[in-house]
Amino acid sequence: MAYQTINGVRVWGNPDDGAMTQAKTCAEHGNVVQTLLMADHHKGYSQPIGGVVVYDGQISPSGVGYDIACGNKAVRTCLTAADVKPKLNKVMDEIARRISFGVGRVNNEKVDHELFDDPDWDVYKAVGKQEHNKLKALARDQLGTVGSGNHFVDLFVEMETGRLWIANHFGSRGFGHKTASGFINLAAGRKFLANAPGEKMDQAPVLLDLGSELGDMYYRAMKLAGRYAYAGRDYVIRQVLDILGTEADLEVHNHHNYAWKEVHDGKEVMVVRKGATPSSPGQVGFIGGSMGDISVIVKGKDSEENRDAYYSTVHGAGRIMSRTQAAGKMNWKTRTRSGGQISTEQMMEAVRGYGVELRGAGTDESPFVYRKLQEVLDAHAETIEVLHVLKPIGVCMAGADEFDPYKD
Repeated sequence: MAYQTINGVRVWGNPDDGAMTQAKTCAEHGNVVQTLLMADHHKGYSQPIGGVVVYDGQISPSGVGYDIACGNKAVRTCLTAADVKPKLNKVMDEIARRISFGVGRVNNEKVDHELFDDPDWDVYKAVGKQEHNKLKALARDQLGTVGSGNHFVDLFVEMETGRLWIANHFGSRGFGHKTASGFINLAAGRKFLANAPGEKMDQAPVLLDLGSELGDMYYRAMKLAGRYAYAGRDYVIRQVLDILGTEADLEVHNHHNYAWKEVHDGKEVMVVRKGATPSSPGQVGFIGGSMGDISVIVKGKDSEENRDAYYSTVHGAGRIMSRTQAAGKMNWKTRTRSGGQISTEQMMEAVRGYGVELRGAGTDESPFVYRKLQEVLDAHAETIEVLHVLKPIGVCMAGADEFDPYKD
């Protein structure tokens, strides 16, 4: 087996002390069946990123996290990268112009969707009319916006065939963030829309019994946020296909911050994955590297090790440097940064060297802050098969100093 067991936690890759401590804390609270760390793991809020916790009859809003249903959609287009290379500059300009990054919306196009008639909005009515109206209005305003942080819209060339792929990465935006904070507030006896206190990264998980009213409400709200994230990623991919004047003939779409009811060893359990991709046998997923590295399309193997992983794998390369370490501390009053280890010049030199046309992005998303994706893929070689290797040619993200309270 490629994993090791440390204090009962199954660990792939090199153990990170901070994430290990958080995983051990998660393992000691609630009806835990198994706790796992994928090879891209690092510290997160309460449950580590790259962490998987399997519960019997419970769900964890802090485990799913604030960016509910963050994930990726990737599509293979009917074009080759060679078709686009001569006009790549203009294409990336148009993506940056038409797609909304950061906290606002660059155009006045409101995206209507059948999702807004979904019966699960009744969950928020049960919380209160003000809460329902506020969250639904926020969801309408932000549907189809990408946000900031590590969220992107990228173009790739498939290494085997030269085909052009599009991929994006974001979740349920402010709607998901306020849903998460709202249920964490309710679990602590606070009002849904209260400002959550400055909670510590290493605090114990917030747990809800699935059989309880609050647990059922959160589960329904989380699934609604999941459908919302799918709708947003679908919309953005359609926009890019329109810019390119083409269609897609293959698509891959998955969450990696979510909780799933699954059957393992003959028993229904709740699998909470934070920064971990589902990988049941034959299931296809997208795993993204940095802007100076490959990304891949993978398929889950029917293997003993994949069963031991509760059909979970990595969601990316995994950070090895925090945002503040990389970019320095931001003073929002003066809009200046200080103390960063990575300069813009270093980042741009690396990105140009890799042949990427970049729009936006700060040094906290530079290739230097991530592991090499192949390292974490190698650690999971017995659980997933790589179907396609994708090399980025165009990367579009929010600007370096774009403030977004909803980034993960």
